[in-house]
Amino acid sequence: MTTTPLSPADGLRGLCGGRVHLPGDPGYDAARTPWNLAVDQRPAAVAVPHSADEVGEVVRAAVAAGLRVAPQSSGHGAGPLGEQALDDVVLVRVHELTGVTVDPDARTARVLGGTLWQEVVAAAAPHGLAAMHGSSPDVSVAGYLLGGGLSFYGRRHGVAANSLRAVELVAADGSVVRASAEENPDLFWAVRGGGGNFGVAVAFEIDLLPYPDVYAGMLLWDRERAPEVMRAWAAWTRDVPESVTTSFRVMSFPPLPDLPPFLSGRQLVVVDGAVLEDDDRAAELLTPLRELQPEMDTFGRIPAVGLTGVHMDPPTPVPAVSDHTVLADLPEEAITAYLGEIGPGTTTSLLFGELRHLGGALGRPAEGGGVASHLDGEYALFAVAVAPFPEAAAQGRADAAALCAALAPWSTGSLVLNFTETDVDPAPMYGDRWERLRSARAAADPAGVFVGHHPVG
Repeated sequence: MTTTPLSPADGLRGLCGGRVHLPGDPGYDAARTPWNLAVDQRPAAVAVPHSADEVGEVVRAAVAAGLRVAPQSSGHGAGPLGEQALDDVVLVRVHELTGVTVDPDARTARVLGGTLWQEVVAAAAPHGLAAMHGSSPDVSVAGYLLGGGLSFYGRRHGVAANSLRAVELVAADGSVVRASAEENPDLFWAVRGGGGNFGVAVAFEIDLLPYPDVYAGMLLWDRERAPEVMRAWAAWTRDVPESVTTSFRVMSFPPLPDLPPFLSGRQLVVVDGAVLEDDDRAAELLTPLRELQPEMDTFGRIPAVGLTGVHMDPPTPVPAVSDHTVLADLPEEAITAYLGEIGPGTTTSLLFGELRHLGGALGRPAEGGGVASHLDGEYALFAVAVAPFPEAAAQGRADAAALCAALAPWSTGSLVLNFTETDVDPAPMYGDRWERLRSARAAADPAGVFVGHHPVG
């Protein structure tokens, strides 16, 4: 009689109350699937812990079995991990380790590692507070903050990682390590923008903002208006105060019945974001764009909890591919190059080509900040295509790369970690901070147990 040899990951069975899944197990495929459905990650095992203790048990068992560990929460940015060999990796999905506790007097929140931003926003709102969330309500706090975090509050308040007061990580020996300005300060510096290379983040303490409501919304035109709107927006962004954070997108929607009529089957130009001013001042600042007579204008005073819906990001998992770069400027030649790829009269598979306005507090190094306390550049370009099948993924990657290549003459060479969803050399993201980041990684994880989506080696 022959028997099937056990894999090194078999020793993890039974941990996390049975929520460890190996290839061939009934729950393996569901457990390994990230939010980005285009990513096919096939680890040696997937663990779904519900506590820091369970994370510690999994890490100790993985190390004992000679396996490495990859932290993951929602899996929005799973692309780079999916491109790595994971046959000796335990994927620790912390998406069920959730919870928020708000201290309204201190204006802080304690957030467990797999919590989504919408949960944080909802918990803060009754106290008249807001969080430095991104544009999607269902992005996890962990991946977003560890990647720096780009918010519609950003030009006034900087990158979201600067709002971190402390992080609790499960280290390679399974213990929980707290990192803050006072405790393990080198580690605290590194995790604020260094990704998941230093342990499994199980809790965060963050500062909240005193915004019960904000002036926010979107302006919408047909794509035929893209040349004049883009030129007006580019000129406008050079003069607006730091209280204004917006994005410009050319978007193409398929004719789907579940889309609202103003989107379904249409090619559009959208400017959206937030203006952290009173109503009169906000309206004054928006006048140059409103004079272009958008067919839809939703800008107005809304509860802060509503800001997560302004960008219209997909509310459910989708398969997507993307590319990204950061621009130093947006002169006329760059505008022409952008429109040549995605403007009127062009054909592209891209769902959108987005330019996110940076600068302001986003561009200034924060005192006491981490490795990604600021962003070098004036605009972040993010090109995304829906990829429901391999041929669509290939075409989407090509079109996204073509848009970034067209704008390459104005690229800074740096990247925003949250927007970098392909496997690239991470060193340019950090510039002269790279060697210090590598040293911090070597000190925190000398055996190389943890596998980040963008590895720091």
